[in-house]
Amino acid sequence: MAVGTAGTVKAMPADAVRATGTQCVLGNTYHLMLRPGADRIAVLGGLHRFMDWPGPILTDSGGFQVMSLAGLRKIDPDGVTFQSHIDGSRHRLTPAICMDLQWKFDSTITMVLDECTAFPATYEIAEASMELSMRWALSSREAFRQRPGYGLFGIVQGSIYPDLRLRSVSALKDIEFNGYAVGGLAVGEGQEAMLSTLDITVPGIPADAPRYLMGVGTPDDILAAVQRGIDMFDCVIPTRAGRTARAYTASGVRNMRNARYADDPAPLDPECLCPACRGHSRAYLHHLFRSQEMLGPILLTWHNITYYQSLMRGIRGAIQVGQFAAFAARTRAAWEPAADASA
Repeated sequence: MAVGTAGTVKAMPADAVRATGTQCVLGNTYHLMLRPGADRIAVLGGLHRFMDWPGPILTDSGGFQVMSLAGLRKIDPDGVTFQSHIDGSRHRLTPAICMDLQWKFDSTITMVLDECTAFPATYEIAEASMELSMRWALSSREAFRQRPGYGLFGIVQGSIYPDLRLRSVSALKDIEFNGYAVGGLAVGEGQEAMLSTLDITVPGIPADAPRYLMGVGTPDDILAAVQRGIDMFDCVIPTRAGRTARAYTASGVRNMRNARYADDPAPLDPECLCPACRGHSRAYLHHLFRSQEMLGPILLTWHNITYYQSLMRGIRGAIQVGQFAAFAARTRAAWEPAADASA
């Protein structure tokens, strides 16, 4: 899923996002409730019409953003009270409020309200956080208004502690959701700990439900997580990297600010059909970033999302013919070791 936190995939109009092959985008409840506001979005026809996206939209509940507010929030058994990072105004999120906000957005996939456990966390803190998230998951399920074509996902928590993850999965299965997300990862624990947590967690999630790894990640993270049974991903990396001159290509990551590209007439990625690669050279992209022209981030964001969607299409095709392991090996082998050391 391309990340459109505030109702827009940064630097990309909606028709350009569609042109990359993106089928579903992600919005964020925390940011949208603060600006422009759920009531305004509802009056204007819902998030689909508001951002010109007729396809599926998943809205994160805002638990991760609230966690990052540190001293600006206070958590209690029923929800969280916090101050806006924009103007300091006070707001309240409970499971019921969170479900109502996402109803007003007309979110295709609604996420339960959870507490994203910070890392590192002691076992005791992680346990208390997980149990709170499970209480909120049940309250979210009770407040969610089911309708055809829409769904609610539960979120597995428990930090990197295997027994907490298993307890969380069990609690969510008892409640029953349309899909299951693995949250609380990619928060500083490192790839090895993330993958070992998935090894424990994913086998317990129902095989007939979508399995979504939140906030992940790099192409290598995605290949490793798919190997472990994950179906869905979102991450800011493609757009954030595009704004900072980093390009994900079939041969590895390239930093277009590097002087080595100043006179390079080759396309960024010969295998890619995006506008950055079809119509421009590496030298031109280098020039755009060196000159601080806004077209640079636009083109590189377009390219990165195109690359990620191409990777996902390749993964789906390989799975369908039973060749995923070979596909993953070929993909990794094509990445040049440190294509750009500073990328």
